[in-house]
Amino acid sequence: MKKLIALFVVFIALSSTAFSQSIVQSGTWTVNPSVAGYNMDKNTGERTMTVDVEFPKPFDTKPTVVLAVTQIDTDKDSNSRYNVEAISVSRDGFTLKVRTWADSKVYSLSGYWMAHAEPK
Repeated sequence: MKKLIALFVVFIALSSTAFSQSIVQSGTWTVNPSVAGYNMDKNTGERTMTVDVEFPKPFDTKPTVVLAVTQIDTDKDSNSRYNVEAISVSRDGFTLKVRTWADSKVYSLSGYWMAHAEPK
């Protein structure tokens, strides 16, 4: 009987670990001429903007960040070239890096971010 109880306790402990849920936070981001230093609609060549994003609540471990673009406004007379990535990810936040190049003119770019981490 003691072995059965011990086995049951081990099973419950492992089950709670196996079925624990990820911690998820999300938000929105945008870059446009209202952001200080905006340069994506001027000149040619590579142009980069960065935006610091702070998580509403710090994670216990470094999360994985997923980005999605939901809106883009570009000049109709040139190709739409852009790249969006999360850099410098930490427990407290990350830096969003938005880039365009060549003769592309980006007037605004917006999207969502989602960060998730397994609990400790």
